[in-house]
Amino acid sequence: MDQEDIRWIKSSYSGGSGTECVEVAASAEDVGVRDSKVPHGPRLALPSSAWRGFVEALREGRLD
Repeated sequence: MDQEDIRWIKSSYSGGSGTECVEVAASAEDVGVRDSKVPHGPRLALPSSAWRGFVEALREGRLD
C-alpha cells in the first residue's frame, strides 16, 4: 500500500472530534489501519479478506 496515495477515513462514530480515532484506508490489495493521533506512526496493512472478516464479526456481535 503506497501510503502517500491513499485517502484515510475515520468512523462516522468518531463524533468529529478528530482525536482518539482509528483511521482506515483501502487499496485494491489491502486495508491500512492507523491511529489518527499519530498519522505518521506505525500502520497495519491487512489483506482485504481479513478486514472483511473482522467487520463481519463485529456486526454479528462475535467480538463482544
